[in-house]
Amino acid sequence: MTGAKKKKKSTLWGKMHTPQCEDIIQWCRRRLPILDWAPHYNLKENLLPDTVSGIMLAVQQVTQGLAFAVLSSVHPVFGLYGSLFPAIIYAIFGMGRHVATGTFALTSLISANAVERIVPQNIQNLTTPSNTSVLGLSDFEMQRIHVAVAVSFLGGVIQVAMFVLQLGSATFVVTEPVISAMTTGAATHVVTSQVKYLLGMKMPYISGPLGFFYIYAYVFENIKSVRLEALLLSLLSIVVLVLVKELNEQFKRKIKVVLPVDLVLIIAASFACYCTNMENTYGLEVVGHIPQGIPSPRAPPMNILSAVITEAFGVALVGYVASLALAQGSAKKFKYSIDDNQEFLAHGLSNIVSSFFFCIPSAAAMGRTAGLYSTGAKTQVACLISCIFVLIVIYAIGPLLYWLPMCVLASIIVVGLKGMLIQFRDLKKYWNVDKIDWGIWVSTYVFTICFAANVGLLFGVVCTIAIVIGRFPRAMTLSIKNMKEMEFKVKTEMDSETLQQVKIISINNPLVFLNAKKFYTDLMNIIQKENACNQPLDDISKCEQNTLLNSLSNGNCNEEVSQSCPNEKCSLILDCSGFTFFDYSGVSMLVENLSKLSDHSEV
Repeated sequence: MTGAKKKKKSTLWGKMHTPQCEDIIQWCRRRLPILDWAPHYNLKENLLPDTVSGIMLAVQQVTQGLAFAVLSSVHPVFGLYGSLFPAIIYAIFGMGRHVATGTFALTSLISANAVERIVPQNIQNLTTPSNTSVLGLSDFEMQRIHVAVAVSFLGGVIQVAMFVLQLGSATFVVTEPVISAMTTGAATHVVTSQVKYLLGMKMPYISGPLGFFYIYAYVFENIKSVRLEALLLSLLSIVVLVLVKELNEQFKRKIKVVLPVDLVLIIAASFACYCTNMENTYGLEVVGHIPQGIPSPRAPPMNILSAVITEAFGVALVGYVASLALAQGSAKKFKYSIDDNQEFLAHGLSNIVSSFFFCIPSAAAMGRTAGLYSTGAKTQVACLISCIFVLIVIYAIGPLLYWLPMCVLASIIVVGLKGMLIQFRDLKKYWNVDKIDWGIWVSTYVFTICFAANVGLLFGVVCTIAIVIGRFPRAMTLSIKNMKEMEFKVKTEMDSETLQQVKIISINNPLVFLNAKKFYTDLMNIIQKENACNQPLDDISKCEQNTLLNSLSNGNCNEEVSQSCPNEKCSLILDCSGFTFFDYSGVSMLVENLSKLSDHSEV
């Protein structure tokens, strides 16, 4: 008897742990999204728009790669590598079809803190160019990129660890106001870091708490050292960039291909600087020598990982949060879904693998992603095509960028951050929806400005959770008397023939970021369950959904959506009179539900 039981248990154990071929295929498709969409790629419909988008994206990748490498305090050529390898890795593992991964201003700024702390500028004079080092760069430049690579590698390891721990499902605590405030504050930091190039000033590296204010204090104290030529060239570049980009946006429906103003400006500025010898005549700082080719892969230095752990966590969290927001936005815009946890794996591998090729930390950028939208990209093929053109720049065109003025490169950075900086306009909608969200936005922005992006992100998350915990015990619940009055009002106002066609879903709790996704799932399940049931409904089919939901400002709200059923017209009433409080995330989910229900053919 005992032997039979053991045999039965071993048989069950074998069935449970023997992977089937279909299971392996599903796992591969889940972890390698490229296997899901690549076999179904439509060459006839998608190749042309993806090619056009890829060419335009390559222009942005090259310019931002050079700029963000400088922002990361490393040689500009490493920004070109950072525009190539992360894009390839994300195209394989990422689920965002319209997300442009590569160098990123916020992660570059965080990485620069580690670079400047471990390899400060004052030791540059102690090193000399070496023919034995990678690409003929000085030992000083190689020491700096080793620090940035260590930050990228460790940040990627942290992201992969978060994937293993399934922490992607916990990202709902990072609400839209927190992301908006953090990215806006970080963009303000990036603009501030470019002031020295815009003004042509020599300035020591300033960071740490309140470093934002110390930079401007230094500028005003040394205002006489501003180079007028650099200032005028910066203003001219910014005006041209903003004007042409606005014209491209206005006439993008009439013209098939927008003007690559970044590329035109780089060519024109480099040519003018070469002809007039601005570097020696006016003392303008230029990009300098850019080596050709890609060096052989090399493992990141493991001996300094413990020294960059703070920056690595900042890169892992800030880069992931900003990238996830863009991926979710593209998924909502083009009606497909993404796995939050899979994005941890995609960005983690992008940072780990790329660190072996001397790449600075990477993430998705808002400007490049918006460029994919506007140029009509269909899939990640656009990013792969852009990598081809980045390779051409690395092997052929790179040395021609020697004469590019740094003030022009700084102008491109500043204008490229426009999408983040105009998020100040979000304050109006947060004030109208929930003034507490408005307060969270302002306080998160202030913390980001005074300290750093990762500190602001942490403060925003903790503040949001603390406020929700404080609001729940004070939330008023819906009384039975009010529910009966509401039911009586509905019954008396509708004819007896239509009573069987009304569905009422009652919401009796707050609607906030904690339960916004569950609200959507529960609502869809209720509707599908009712549609699947063929039994006749009662006079009024009433479903009470006791989930944590968010209230409207007046406390009472009845939303009605009338649709056509397969056989007869029916109505769905969302009884929102039980809302006690809400936040912006909850209201956004409610509006999205109503929009989808209006297109539902069975409700």
